[in-house]
Amino acid sequence: MFSKILIANRGEIAVRIIRACREMGISTVAIYSEADKDSLHVQLADESYCVGGNRVADSYLNMPAILTVAVESGAQAIHPGYGLLSENAKFVSLCEQCNINFIGPSSEMIKLLGDKDNARKTMRAAGVPVTPGCDIVESVEQAKEEAEKIGFPLLIKARSGGGGKGIRRVDSMEQFEEAFLSASSEAQSAFGDGACYIEKFIHPVKHIEMQLLCDKYGNIVCLGERECSVQRKNQKMIEESPSPALDEKTRKEMMIAAVKAAKAVNYVNAGTVEFLLDMDNNFYFMEMNTRLQVEHPITEEVVGVDLVKEQIRIANNEVLHLKQEELFQRGHAIECRICAEDTENNFMPSPGIIKQLTEPNGIGVRIDSYVYEGYEIPVFYDPMIGKLIVWATTRQYAIERMRRVLYEYKITGLKTNLSYLKRIMHTPDFVKGEYNTLFIEKNSRMLLRGNGNNEEIENMAMIASYIDYLMNLEENKSPQLSDARPISRWREFGLQKGVLRI
Repeated sequence: MFSKILIANRGEIAVRIIRACREMGISTVAIYSEADKDSLHVQLADESYCVGGNRVADSYLNMPAILTVAVESGAQAIHPGYGLLSENAKFVSLCEQCNINFIGPSSEMIKLLGDKDNARKTMRAAGVPVTPGCDIVESVEQAKEEAEKIGFPLLIKARSGGGGKGIRRVDSMEQFEEAFLSASSEAQSAFGDGACYIEKFIHPVKHIEMQLLCDKYGNIVCLGERECSVQRKNQKMIEESPSPALDEKTRKEMMIAAVKAAKAVNYVNAGTVEFLLDMDNNFYFMEMNTRLQVEHPITEEVVGVDLVKEQIRIANNEVLHLKQEELFQRGHAIECRICAEDTENNFMPSPGIIKQLTEPNGIGVRIDSYVYEGYEIPVFYDPMIGKLIVWATTRQYAIERMRRVLYEYKITGLKTNLSYLKRIMHTPDFVKGEYNTLFIEKNSRMLLRGNGNNEEIENMAMIASYIDYLMNLEENKSPQLSDARPISRWREFGLQKGVLRI
């Protein structure tokens, strides 16, 4: 087993990996930017090294600096987490050249599956259902011709990258040229590759993914699905497992297709096959992610497998000890992504200092986070603070538990999406499990209604009542109650509204 692993990431996922390594008796090396010098992952790691300035390009994407730290610290392996360099074939190739184990698939595998056009072709040849569409188009004129054949609405999608970048929905030919050029430009800027292909936009549709673990000896297990349809602008907000939409027949068919996809490319390590599911239970391959997913904890909760530890064991050339017939989903898990963002202002990031932090706990509650009271959320990175995960015996109980813990979760000093998530947990479509990727759009008015106002009013009422109480107590000019406290209209208001806690 490895004795020392470098974590090439930051935030909650770096903390998550460090904790798994510590349980396995493996020393950890953290890297950080100048802006992250006080981050929790820096404090928890056995060693930590600054690799550059505040910008991502200067630090967490600084391949020479990261590899230098890995070599000089004696790290035998690098865990990339998710995002950043986790699906960068060039970085993986450099690790291979430096004789450092990359905890993930090979550079060739990442290159193959990162090219979504080639991935579609490979899956089609393997008999995995693929969304109707066309392969890479070389020009706007060719793209228009293909669009006419496919029909509207459709999606223009970048060949490279992920995270919702380089994707445009187009409903008519009048919109097409501008959308195509915009998607290509965004992809070129984000990934250095502006090539795009076109898919039929199937709607309404659900976004369902299958988690796989594959060793170097051809052994593959599927750990079931995650429902990821609560999205805003192609960014996931809430995930759950198992999916309320799948019957056992469809679930089994999707699991078989996911395994078939992995076998088609001789995949190794943790991987996720993402599918689109239409309302007639037809499913289509969308892409395969060659890394750990943000939402991996809900699979861990319902299956009872530590995915990070399994990744490390596979990278250490161990035989996969898990057997498909021994794996099953138990209970229900839901994950909410907690973000420092202003939901009233188009979800703009809201960096700042956390003045007060109260995290919920209790049975079936898990928090993967990296923040603490007094910590300043940097302006330079993704606004996700952490992930709130609950598990319960049924979906109904899981929703009830998530409502409770979201109410208990308190963060002051900056704006968060906690109130927005609370409302999702009460939205009828979500409660019934009858939702798709258009959920946010469909329920936008309900979700934004009075966004944050109730909590602000309660806080203001509590503060005002307390100030008024102190002032009247000092002056002692008002008629007295039986307990000798002065009468206060603010106090009466607070009591009536149930917000006075003094």
